[in-house]
Amino acid sequence: MKKEIKALFKNNPGMRLKSKEIAKMLDVKDDYAYAEMKHFLFKLTEEGFLEKTGKRYELIKNDAEKLIGIVQIINQGDYAFVTMNSSNIKDVFIAGKNLGTALDGDKVEINLVDTKRGKNLEGEIVKILERGRSEIVGTLKKSKASFYVTADDDKVHREVFIANENLKGAKIGDKVVVKNLFWELKHKNPEGIVSEILGKSGSYDAEIASIAREFNLPYKFSKETLREAEAISDQIPVSEIKRRLDLREKNIITIDPDDAKDFDDAVSVDVLDNGNYKVGIHIADVSHFVREGTHIFDEALERATSVYIVGKVIPMLPEKLSNRICSLVPNEDRLTYSVIAELTPRGKLLSYEIKKSVINSKRRFTYDEVQKIIESGKGEFSEEILLLNKISKTLRANRMKKGSINFFSPEVVFKLDKNGVPLEIKIKEVRESHNLIEELMLLANQIVAGHVKPKKNQLGTPFVYRVHDTPDKEKVTEFARFVKSLGFHFDPSAANKSKQFQTLLDEIKGTEEEAVVNEIAIRSMAKAIYTTENIGHYGLGFKYYTHFTSPIRRFPDLIVHKLIHHYIDKEGKNLSLEELEEICDHSSAKERSAISAERESVKLKQIEYLKSKIGEEFHGVISGIMHFGIFVELSTTLAEGLIKFRDLDDDYYSFDEKNYCITGRRTKKRYRLGDKINVRLIRVDQEKREVDFILSD
Repeated sequence: MKKEIKALFKNNPGMRLKSKEIAKMLDVKDDYAYAEMKHFLFKLTEEGFLEKTGKRYELIKNDAEKLIGIVQIINQGDYAFVTMNSSNIKDVFIAGKNLGTALDGDKVEINLVDTKRGKNLEGEIVKILERGRSEIVGTLKKSKASFYVTADDDKVHREVFIANENLKGAKIGDKVVVKNLFWELKHKNPEGIVSEILGKSGSYDAEIASIAREFNLPYKFSKETLREAEAISDQIPVSEIKRRLDLREKNIITIDPDDAKDFDDAVSVDVLDNGNYKVGIHIADVSHFVREGTHIFDEALERATSVYIVGKVIPMLPEKLSNRICSLVPNEDRLTYSVIAELTPRGKLLSYEIKKSVINSKRRFTYDEVQKIIESGKGEFSEEILLLNKISKTLRANRMKKGSINFFSPEVVFKLDKNGVPLEIKIKEVRESHNLIEELMLLANQIVAGHVKPKKNQLGTPFVYRVHDTPDKEKVTEFARFVKSLGFHFDPSAANKSKQFQTLLDEIKGTEEEAVVNEIAIRSMAKAIYTTENIGHYGLGFKYYTHFTSPIRRFPDLIVHKLIHHYIDKEGKNLSLEELEEICDHSSAKERSAISAERESVKLKQIEYLKSKIGEEFHGVISGIMHFGIFVELSTTLAEGLIKFRDLDDDYYSFDEKNYCITGRRTKKRYRLGDKINVRLIRVDQEKREVDFILSD
């Protein structure tokens, strides 16, 4: 009996079992055997093999055997998943009642319970090992008896109690930062202390500060960093110009969005006597000004990226550098790093050089201005622009033939008033002028990455790559099933899946399903990351790829400048593989935070825009289906809202997760992911960041 009990717990290390459950699993039926089992349970507890909590027994585990992971709260605490440290166990489902005092992002220890939820094991949280967040941001409110803060992030599923003595001057309606979170008893609310007042809730500055704090993005530079930036001279020493390739007399131009303030790339083109093209991609030499061991360098590393919140930029570098000294403004000498490539008319790369240079941009173009020149064939520098566009189209066609996938994620642009209130939302149009610049930047990034590729029988050179892994087979199969439900074809077993993806994306181009199919396709892919280990870029179809072209706004690009300068000119300090790996991991994590913050800022502005449209009807596409309702993305603004099942009053609908749809039991009416529907806006809650629709008659 003792051996059987030990074997049971060893084979089920995460389970917490009552005596009767153990008896059932061991097939103990008569009273004598049950008493014997209870005796050995007591003995095994005394021996330190088992631990008894309440009526449940569990195996005492050493640290290596404990089930540890990170909590992801879903639907305001209705349930959660714990992403396990162990690669042997997939995400574990946690019912709301078994969350204990866990908050989103916490590192926790769990036990498994004797059930399974769908594909996932089910568990309960038994211990909080480490809090995932040191602060929350939210709005201060008051009930009859006490003050409390409702968090902006809906993953903080409980209101935080604030004692009177911990208000620190905050008033009802203020957007505040709360620290020193304390939560020991599940039946009581967490407690905290107001550490900072960001402004009046709903004000533009307070919302920006709130998003920055929510995603742990520093939005103010330290005094030391600003002091260092101010001390940098605007003047380029003659000695520095003499060390560089002097391109100041060349026709070099920049092409950027209307509202851009930092210009970190410029382009040029010449026709050679042999009929080939000499294309120049000139990138701001930020590395000349941002040196290791300075506060500017350290803070740029910490930020890792600029963040583009609607109507506001949280820059990686102080404004004096990003908008002035490093920015390739017209008619000013600027230090650059140039990739100069010789291409045949068919786009074949024959030779290249990578040189420190100095340029003087002759014209700052917007995308709209360049588009007009492409369409009319007339305008300043039209000869260069038309030739660059021709080259770009050739490079793009070659890239697509080799298996590059042209994913399209539609974006919105906002027209704001002086207070940041959205007046208009439009879907951003991607035109030839955008593609012109994109293809030339891809070319430069490939050339730089390929330059440091290891020679035969040699170890690789420490470098920063931008890689994209092949998609997970299971996710690709799921994607194929989804597009089939929409009436499209995708073969998950095809040898060339990238061609399959591109054929499908071409087929749905311009349709209303385009956005949702692209979104699901992107989700089925691995995420692109920075790493020192080159595995190629699956989405682009490149064997070697890096980020070199945006050092004003991306730290990995700045590091690549330093590395390539060291390898080519044998100058500057080289970074070790370990240092680069740390930079890569940190930059990838910061990039994910920045993307989340940018998306949240777009969502907030969409919600703010919709609050004056209550009662209006909209056309949309079903973008998601969950057990509690249907998500709908509006076609004109890409704003997303929810139709709750309780508001579908014509029938009782069953959720079919496998077929991405819901079906009425009586009417057999079916709504699928990707379906086009008309909806009426009935509710907008800015504070909870929620939008509710009902079906329009």
